[in-house]
Amino acid sequence: MTTELHILAARIHSEMSDIAVVVDRAQVAWQRAELGHDELYLDSVALNLHGFYSGVERVFELIAARVDEFTPRGSDWHQELLRQMSSEVPKIRPPVISTETMTQLDQYRAFRHVVRNVYTFVLDPVRISLLVKDLTNTFGRLEEELGQFLDFLQGCTRSMGM
Repeated sequence: MTTELHILAARIHSEMSDIAVVVDRAQVAWQRAELGHDELYLDSVALNLHGFYSGVERVFELIAARVDEFTPRGSDWHQELLRQMSSEVPKIRPPVISTETMTQLDQYRAFRHVVRNVYTFVLDPVRISLLVKDLTNTFGRLEEELGQFLDFLQGCTRSMGM
């Protein structure tokens, strides 16, 4: 791998490790919220769901900047970045994630927007429940697909003779 691709791969691995911690914390907080019927744990769940998508978005921003050499701008750049990651960039890279994973992640992106713009006591526990229950599956798909993308990057460097 070129040095830049080595650094990118290391950053992706590091971010994914941090995201795994956030996923675990969201699950634990949700269990405590259910067991103790304590709404304050919902705040923790919401914050960790926010952190989950923020971490995912950091990974995607790295890929957009370092591989695609284009990061979306404008008011809808968050959605555009997600679409960019689910699209092939001809002669540069395959899709980073599937359209199914993009659809799943878009729910977390939308929720993060809500968390940033309303008081936590207004958040819908039913929506939080659905996101938490699908979090492990979504994260698993993301790990698998990013693993395939990292394999692609490694293959690129082999073809460069590095």
